[in-house]
Amino acid sequence: MHDNQDTGGLRQLPFMGVIYVVAEAEKLGFYNGHPDWCNLGQGQPEVGEVQGAPPRLQAVTLRPEDHAYGPIHGTVELRQRVAEHYNRLYRRGRRSHYTADNVAIAAGGRLALTRGIFSLGPVNVGYQLPDYTAYEDMLGAQMSRLTPIPLRTDEKAGFTLSAARFEQAARDFGLQAMLLSNPCNPTGRVIQGEQLSQWVGIARHQQCTLLLDEFYSHYIYDGAGNPGQRPVSAAEFVEDVDKDPVLLFDGLTKNFRYPGWRLGWVVGPKAMIKCMITAGSSVDGGPSRMVQRAAHEVLAPDAADQETSALRQCFARKRNATVSALKELGVRLPWEPEGTFYAWGALDRLPEALADGQKFFRAALQHQVMTVPGEFFDVNPGKHRQGASPLRQWMRFSFGPPHDIVTRGLQRLNAMVKDHA
Repeated sequence: MHDNQDTGGLRQLPFMGVIYVVAEAEKLGFYNGHPDWCNLGQGQPEVGEVQGAPPRLQAVTLRPEDHAYGPIHGTVELRQRVAEHYNRLYRRGRRSHYTADNVAIAAGGRLALTRGIFSLGPVNVGYQLPDYTAYEDMLGAQMSRLTPIPLRTDEKAGFTLSAARFEQAARDFGLQAMLLSNPCNPTGRVIQGEQLSQWVGIARHQQCTLLLDEFYSHYIYDGAGNPGQRPVSAAEFVEDVDKDPVLLFDGLTKNFRYPGWRLGWVVGPKAMIKCMITAGSSVDGGPSRMVQRAAHEVLAPDAADQETSALRQCFARKRNATVSALKELGVRLPWEPEGTFYAWGALDRLPEALADGQKFFRAALQHQVMTVPGEFFDVNPGKHRQGASPLRQWMRFSFGPPHDIVTRGLQRLNAMVKDHA
């Protein structure tokens, strides 16, 4: 929360999600890179060298044109590289393929999503609960035009929206757009295979534009916690890249472990991409040329495959260690992570002093460990829904940091729980 200060004509906005967590930890001495803190609330992957991955890029040479504005939707070279990336992974043997005109580049993933929501007309837009905290402000800022329709999931439904429920909601509420993360932040659940194919088919037949946040699409694990064989994307099930109303958002942030580069993109039908280019001219102004040139190198096929294969190996090990440790300290995990680098756990079996997300969060800060209360993912544009969140006993634990930090943080949480037993 912000202090009560005179802000003149400016409105005070509360910190959300991870930003709130960091702000509260900073009051106790935390700073990024602090050797004594363990950030298990972290929303970014580790960014250093990983066994089996290509060396991290360390330099980029500036060119004279880098000092000028670039194209609002990105350079043609990078847009073509992104299109080829999707065609290679998901469109082999298909009649239609993505081209540079099916891609727009943005200065970060959140900005790409913001462009997408800004581009929506006066429509009913569905979104799932729980989901990524930033959707609250993205949708809330456009409520003079949009009508957000929450579709709540719960433990009984496996915190997953079925294709059948999406279809029913599209009909009942006249949804013309649907926003969700897949894999899901915070739950780690993944809509894939036949279910994902059905989602795309429903969007096609109902003419409901899917805005799919696929930023964790390469963090995939099987039921035993082994690295997944390949990434997951709705691009695999699109019939016609220029007709199916499917917008796919991704970037270098998570899947390629370059969050600080602020490089995201959206892939979809050419007509929709043109709308988002216009939105970009109003919302921001276009991405950096030099970062795009470096991104072109990251997305070279051999390097890209090597990176994301090593990523799944590395994060599967941390996933399994995190799941084991959380179960040992009494956190209930009805579903182990299928994707992302988050574990979504219930606190209802912990001692009363820790059986609430805010209480657990505050206690963990005293042990120099950061976590994220589940209620932050109860996306509530405009704060129209009142009362206690049904997610107040849930918590998101990140295994994004390096293995030793994850291990140390979980050990501290174990000791904290034992102190309250």
